[in-house]
Amino acid sequence: MAEFWLQFLLTIDATLRVATPLILCAMAGIFSERSGIIDISLEGKMLMSAFAAASVAAVTGQPWLALLVAIGVSVFLSLIHGFACITHRGNQVVSGLAINILASGLTVTLGIAFFAQGGQTPFLKGDQRFSPITLPFADAIRDIPFLGPIYAEVISGHNIIVWIALLAVVVTSLVMMRTRFGLRLRAVGEKPEAVDTAGISVVLMRYQAVIIAGVLCGIAGAYLSIAHGAGFVREMTAGKGYIALAAMIFGNWRPLQALYACLMFGFLDAVAARVQGLELPLIGEVSSDLILALPYVLTVIFLAGFIGRATPPAAIGAPYVKER
Repeated sequence: MAEFWLQFLLTIDATLRVATPLILCAMAGIFSERSGIIDISLEGKMLMSAFAAASVAAVTGQPWLALLVAIGVSVFLSLIHGFACITHRGNQVVSGLAINILASGLTVTLGIAFFAQGGQTPFLKGDQRFSPITLPFADAIRDIPFLGPIYAEVISGHNIIVWIALLAVVVTSLVMMRTRFGLRLRAVGEKPEAVDTAGISVVLMRYQAVIIAGVLCGIAGAYLSIAHGAGFVREMTAGKGYIALAAMIFGNWRPLQALYACLMFGFLDAVAARVQGLELPLIGEVSSDLILALPYVLTVIFLAGFIGRATPPAAIGAPYVKER
């Protein structure tokens, strides 16, 4: 029983680690799409940020500088998306997909040009990345029944970006529901004409939303390459931006519900990693390919079952044309 409890706690611990980039990208999507801008480019911004963070960390050995550069790269891509969709009223889905395709090819090309390692960056050592933080007394109370393992295995031992992701959920919820900025942002996504009539710039509000989304995607990308991982490898986001979008839709564009969806996907991913190669009764050895595909298959199933019940912002995807 004690062994089962420990394995369960380790799975929850892995869930938090795996769900962190999903949480950050889901919050980014909420800011962008609540303002009326569809953001398919979460995947591309996260991928470019991961490459930028790993490259800077490999060259300078400064993870905080790498994080700032990753955020800057992501915000730059967000501004490109905003310029195409807000200023020039282009197709938001096409713009987002273009950024994803650009990131997929550019990261490999730059990786080969800079490091000549097949599109990868050099392996990062301990001081070049964000290391896990052991909380006070974690080792001392590890052997205390029930509470000790929870504190030592689940709460302690995460790097700082995991805590930033959890804090982002709280901040997103408070900003969206409790501040004037959040009220205006939600109004822009629902009825931009009314916001414009009130003398509030729809363009400015939407640009602010996509910039915030860029900051969060930049943190998510840096987490993948210099916190959870130890360097950049090609396509290392592996569709996490799309899963974050699914979690956001599954959570009906609400921060707490999106958090639960991200944790659910993270749990499935953590379980998938642990059952690979196991022998199950009546089934035999679990196929590693099937397990790796399971989170993505379930993403499609959940979207098919719940997307009809989700209520997106009324003006999402619709360019705003100011009336003369």
